[in-house]
Amino acid sequence: MLKFKAFFAITFAFIFVQTSVLAQVYDPVKWKFDVKEISDTEAEIIFSATIEDGWHIYANELESDMGPLPTEFLFNESADYKTVGKIKQGKFKTEYDKNFQMDLDYFEGRPVFKQRIKRISNIDFKVTGELSYMVCDDEKCLPPEYIPFDLAVKGAVGNQSPNKPLENLGGSSLSSSLNQAPQLEGESQIYDPIKWEFSVEDETDSTAVLVAEATLEENWHLYSMFVDENAGPVPTSLNFEESNSFEVIGKPSEGKPEIIYDPNFQIDLGLFSGTAKFKQKIRKLTTKPAKITGQITFMVCDDMKCLPPDDLDFAFAIEAGSANIESAKADVETIGEKKESKRSNWGIFIIAFLSGFAALLTPCVFPMIPMTVSFFTKQSKTRAAGIKNAIIYGLSIVVIYVLLGAVVTWAFGASVLSEMATNPWFNLAFFVLLIVFAISFLGAFEITLPSSWINKADSKADKGGLIGIFFMAFVLALVSFSCTGPIVGSLLVEAASRGGTAPVIGMLGFSLAIALPFALFAAFPGWLNSLPQSGGWLNSVKVVLGFLELALAFKFLSNADLVMDFHFLEREVFLAIWIVIFGMLTLYLLGKLKLPHDSDLKYISVPRVLMALVTGMFTVYMIPGLWGAPLKLISAFPPPMQYSESPMGVGFTGGTSAINAPENEDQHLGPQNIYVFHDYNKGLAFAKEKNLPLMLDFTGKACVNCRKMEEQVWSDPEIKRKLDQELVLVSLYVDLREELPKSEQITVDLGNGREKKLRYVGDKWAAMQEIKYKINAQPYYVLLDHNEEMLIEPANYQDYGEVDLFSDWLDRGIKKFKKK
Repeated sequence: MLKFKAFFAITFAFIFVQTSVLAQVYDPVKWKFDVKEISDTEAEIIFSATIEDGWHIYANELESDMGPLPTEFLFNESADYKTVGKIKQGKFKTEYDKNFQMDLDYFEGRPVFKQRIKRISNIDFKVTGELSYMVCDDEKCLPPEYIPFDLAVKGAVGNQSPNKPLENLGGSSLSSSLNQAPQLEGESQIYDPIKWEFSVEDETDSTAVLVAEATLEENWHLYSMFVDENAGPVPTSLNFEESNSFEVIGKPSEGKPEIIYDPNFQIDLGLFSGTAKFKQKIRKLTTKPAKITGQITFMVCDDMKCLPPDDLDFAFAIEAGSANIESAKADVETIGEKKESKRSNWGIFIIAFLSGFAALLTPCVFPMIPMTVSFFTKQSKTRAAGIKNAIIYGLSIVVIYVLLGAVVTWAFGASVLSEMATNPWFNLAFFVLLIVFAISFLGAFEITLPSSWINKADSKADKGGLIGIFFMAFVLALVSFSCTGPIVGSLLVEAASRGGTAPVIGMLGFSLAIALPFALFAAFPGWLNSLPQSGGWLNSVKVVLGFLELALAFKFLSNADLVMDFHFLEREVFLAIWIVIFGMLTLYLLGKLKLPHDSDLKYISVPRVLMALVTGMFTVYMIPGLWGAPLKLISAFPPPMQYSESPMGVGFTGGTSAINAPENEDQHLGPQNIYVFHDYNKGLAFAKEKNLPLMLDFTGKACVNCRKMEEQVWSDPEIKRKLDQELVLVSLYVDLREELPKSEQITVDLGNGREKKLRYVGDKWAAMQEIKYKINAQPYYVLLDHNEEMLIEPANYQDYGEVDLFSDWLDRGIKKFKKK
């Protein structure tokens, strides 16, 4: 177990590597596990590592607890066996490690670790546990890895033959290879270790999902559909007979296979044990019931032998398709893609460019302006230097956005951008960052670089300046993602659907729009410093911006509180904090407060009086919000109305139906006092019961544009009535941190080779949005009929964020539902 000091060492190493992993995903160590029988009662568990050049892992035992995590093996307790002695390891190197600044024992290349066990059980059993290790190179360390292991071991009596892999599989016939497998006394020669069931899931008028589910006996496994045929085993495959009644949609899918060492073929292979599901989505091409036939080809093995490949016939019965099957097919293909197919790369560039300018108006980008002004005030001593630094700053923004967006999309998928915006730790980190900057602007201290950096900057002034400018651009990129993530996510998903260079072009357009204004902000201090000294007015500007930093910092804290559902910073508390902050700012502008670096004021200038009037009126405007006023001017900032001590407002006496008890016990009070469901299936069942259309609201607790939509558009009386009375509203929070039941914590295929482990309820809804609707930005609205088919095109904040546009969208969807 890592001790206290070791925790800090590893934490430091983890932080050190973060900027590197943004550009590349490292996986420098591969592990293989095997069992070797030593005697009638003993066996050896063998752990073999293959490490890429330049990387190393650490020995099983290290002298100091202040360094890295050693390579350790935790065996789960079992009555079937017990470990004998300590782990045996090969010869290691002992050298000075730059990462931890101490001499350490480590392995390179192909180290092997062995643990001897005594077999107690007379029947076959499994040895399970967990391997933990840490891998580093000369510059960085990756976070500790924890890998479970599960090995089958023969019992101590009646099975003393060591495991033998199948031989000559590639050079002779399969049946000949099988004859070479060891035969155990009394063992049946007729094997039937797998059972298949075939079913139809998610059937609609136009599509269906065909499912082949395998159940395997213990110790047997089935191979993935994507195993290389040249590797040895026959991959599982679904083969459909040609028919005019259907067509397949995309490639078949499967669960996540285990990638483990297969002793039969002596390589790592993807395989399934226990159960396995294989799915193929199809589109109906007929208005009559039909039968889909074919064969599933598969191969099963245990750790000592393989059975011949088998072909099993199957038949799926599907219901009749709808009469307008062709138009439904066209709708599915064009919804969400109609605009994209008409857009050239220039179109994507222009849209991304305009989206970048829109992002400048978000509350997460604005706080960077005072930081930029403050930084370049110190960096630029002349107008020429200011312009040069501004150009470098703008180019840095473009480079960072294009690289970060392209790399993250390639490595993880566009969903990471939206996930960052709703991640509580991300928001907490920037709350702390903005608080520190605010306190600095208010005059408590100056933020300076470490002395070692300053010395380097003195010796290499140009290089040091470039690093500082690049760092500021990097901070801008990180902070802006909290609000612009949904915009960037939509752009990346849209651009990625076109392939080629479209994602890069889209991010280039977006970053240029961000960079141009910020480059001007950065250039301004250069011009300012070339003017004669004008007294302490510049410090007053910093103090004003410090108050704004302080206020905006609480937006990040509110995001984290919303996601974690702590109810620490509810609407009333948030507004009270803002009222105090802007009230103090008003007093400061009027000269009633004086901070450490302020000059004496002989009189109040006209600009200060005008600013004090604005901030004073804004303070008074917010006060009714404590009693339930909607405060539409700042609706994107405070928590939503339902996230408060008094969701309907103090002394609320309104007449909407939302004040009545919900019709269904699974309904919850949502935005604008409208009762909503938070579960898709329950909402769909209620919509069928009431014969109303279903509206999906993909939203987030920390989603800024969601709050704008709810407060500025949904508050319209007519829209509020439609949402409350003419449809069933289901709000699906993609950042809800409520843990899923263990049975639902599965890994899903997001497409394009990307997978996602579902741990929380929010993960489930985020995956649903991305898989079914090919987008991961919020808010996102979908109107469905009772067959779960889209009635009209989906809606978002960017294109439907006005009362008349959203009202028309609702009317069209409700009208189409009533015609069905």
